[in-house]
Amino acid sequence: MGTKIILDCDPGHDDAVAIILALGSPEIDLLGITTVGGNQTLEKVTYNARQVCTVVGKQAPIYAGCTRPLVRPVEVAESIHGETGMEIHNFELPTPTVDVEDKHAVDFIIETVMSHEPGAVTLVPTGPLTNIALAARKEPRIVERVKAVVLMGGGYHTGNWSAVAEFNIKIDPEAAHIVFNEPWPVTMVGLDLTHQALATAEVEEEIRQIGSTVSEFTVGLFGYFRQAYKDAQGFDDPPVHDPCTVAYLIDPTVFTTQKMPIDVELHGALTTGMTVADLRAPAPADCHTQAAVELDHRKFWDLVIRAIKELS
Repeated sequence: MGTKIILDCDPGHDDAVAIILALGSPEIDLLGITTVGGNQTLEKVTYNARQVCTVVGKQAPIYAGCTRPLVRPVEVAESIHGETGMEIHNFELPTPTVDVEDKHAVDFIIETVMSHEPGAVTLVPTGPLTNIALAARKEPRIVERVKAVVLMGGGYHTGNWSAVAEFNIKIDPEAAHIVFNEPWPVTMVGLDLTHQALATAEVEEEIRQIGSTVSEFTVGLFGYFRQAYKDAQGFDDPPVHDPCTVAYLIDPTVFTTQKMPIDVELHGALTTGMTVADLRAPAPADCHTQAAVELDHRKFWDLVIRAIKELS
């Protein structure tokens, strides 16, 4: 069996690719998909998760979670992900045939971690950290039982939702503060890393050549994402953030990481949501946080392409 993970996400174009990578990789045992309001409302992103599993033809149980940040108003990324949260080019999305489980995502996270041996389950959040923070507060014993938290969010130099803050952290900084300050091992896969994971025209053509429903779906996602990122942030090729977390768990050599203390700013007039990384090396011996700093672009896309072929 592969690495046991819970993928906590807000699909989202790049979340969809993360689901594909998790479902199509034998190194990953996807115990469940939990959803959280983020890129779009909870209702929309949960529907999108159901659509992804329907397109792929393979599924993990889906659990809907928190509708809003811990204390702040709902804020979505419609400028990047569109009205549905997963707008697509030249592909007709199906009506989902996959249902949502009755259990709340936070309760599923707690029950799954507590029912497995300590160190068996890795949490992989690729959206706001609301579900993860509430799970840690509702049942603190999960913190010592979780193997690691590998999250997409933040950045040690780069922001996108403000000059210094990344979207997932910025819209629920209180939740992020909880997650980064619990003593479990945290790997931050932030914008400094994910901005290296570009879906170039060459990568897109490789995926197109697979010639399956899953590859057509992925190319359609990139088509919308490319134009949205060009319009909103000036990227010629879109950065595909979220599957980087799963890729790290499949093959850690895809990344170079660096240990560094990381905390989250809650009160700055200009810096709320900033992930403040202390780069004054060496990191303290008890440092439990690290950041991904360099991506092997070819290895990363080879893993994604392999997963698409497997699901095709």
